[in-house]
Amino acid sequence: MKTVNIHQAKTHLSRLIEDVLNGEDVFIAKGNRPLVKLTLIENNKTREIGRLKGKIQINSDFDEPLDDFKEYEK
Repeated sequence: MKTVNIHQAKTHLSRLIEDVLNGEDVFIAKGNRPLVKLTLIENNKTREIGRLKGKIQINSDFDEPLDDFKEYEK
């Protein structure tokens, strides 16, 4: 576990992120009191093309004018 103050965190943010990526816990403190923890986001999923295919349905009248906007039609 590594604890740094706010000034050190601003100065060495890239290095602290690398430490977190390598599995180390990093806490940022104000004075001697830890305030926040840098954490790795585990479920960082990449996009998968076609993942929602067949799950989205569009009504047949999707592109019809809305009744609320009839007065704006010319």
